[in-house]
Amino acid sequence: QVQLVESGGGLVQAGGSLRLSCAASGSIFSINAMGWYRQAPGKQRELVAAITSGGSTNYVDSVKGRFTISRDNAKNTVYLQMNSLKPEDTAVYYCNAETIVVVALRYLEVWGQGTLVTVSS
Repeated sequence: QVQLVESGGGLVQAGGSLRLSCAASGSIFSINAMGWYRQAPGKQRELVAAITSGGSTNYVDSVKGRFTISRDNAKNTVYLQMNSLKPEDTAVYYCNAETIVVVALRYLEVWGQGTLVTVSS
């Protein structure tokens, strides 16, 4: 019913930048919060950044001042601008959206397929 398609991952040197995008499509009535999570090898998935429909944001401490989350509500798209990347940022990054779908106005949490970010030292 709802799909999230991510793009923008890749290989970058330490200190470099990447911009992730995540577009939602399908039978969407509205989207509440959207966020980016990451999972490094051997570690649990963690919330990196989140943004409400009104634009309020929160970040994990390790990325504050380096990453910026934003969204375009008209395009149902969320972005993650990542600057000053460090090797410890290497992970698979997943997009997440809390949606209300058209059918029965039901709540549906959706995940993207993940995009790999590799930061070399």
